Amino acid sequence: MIVSGTHTSGVSVENFRLPAGTALRFERAAEVLRPVMSAYAARDSDATLWAGSINWRLPSRAQIWISLEAGPIEVATRRHPAARMGSATLFGATGRAQPILSSGGVSVVIDIGPIAWARLFTQSAEAMRDRITLLGDLLPRGWSDDLIATVVRSDRGMQLKTVLDDFFAERIPPPHPDEALIAHVAALLRDGRTTSLPDAAARSGIDQRQLLRLTKRYFGFPPKFLLMRARFLRALIPMLVSDVKPDFAGVPPGYYDVPHFIRDANHFVGMTPRRFLAIEMPFTRATLRAHGLVMRAS
Repeated sequence: MIVSGTHTSGVSVENFRLPAGTALRFERAAEVLRPVMSAYAARDSDATLWAGSINWRLPSRAQIWISLEAGPIEVATRRHPAARMGSATLFGATGRAQPILSSGGVSVVIDIGPIAWARLFTQSAEAMRDRITLLGDLLPRGWSDDLIATVVRSDRGMQLKTVLDDFFAERIPPPHPDEALIAHVAALLRDGRTTSLPDAAARSGIDQRQLLRLTKRYFGFPPKFLLMRARFLRALIPMLVSDVKPDFAGVPPGYYDVPHFIRDANHFVGMTPRRFLAIEMPFTRATLRAHGLVMRAS
């Protein structure tokens, strides 16, 4: 098993609350890379305990997955009921939670935000959303193989941050002309006070046509959908990581009423919040705790 934890100071691995037979490494990218890359994670599980288990990937931005598993990983997407991942795979931006059937072993996950997308991929994020694609089909020849080899040569744990920081610092393409606009739109999405992305963008001088082009090209979805997804995740994730039983009668922040939240849950996770939160997914919850702890501390 890899060594769980993080190089981020002030964060204790005990607070990840990992289930037995699992390990997790969660790291912020180097400060010089943070405008482009946000975080890396290495997930490990004992195949004798966890083979056949299902973890959930919430609706999210794109990610690169490098699989060093004991067996194949299968993930259900809107386009494929049970797509099988390769050694290095790109998950496009997603609009619905995905159940992932694991066989145990190590997976390294690299977040690909909209600025990283602009620099790394010529394809539109909209064309790749809700899809799983071999990374080697999308990047220059040899790039994917070198990334896999870099991870394989490391211990996938303590060394992961350093080797990935070095790899991307050396390989990442130069800034994209749209980066300032992309960063501004991303900041508006993170701001819980944003109730209309077109209106907020217009106040910054970004017209609706420009905003639609930008969000579909680099974020994968139109503005209204992105704002709905951000609002839903802000409400759901605290429920997933909390020890307190959710108050399903209460109205989560950002919502008009409980039926409004239930409609979004049915859209984004395919069931009511009560049903989704009743699912046993300890490793998913531990990963979300680690993400929150590291990102807030960095």
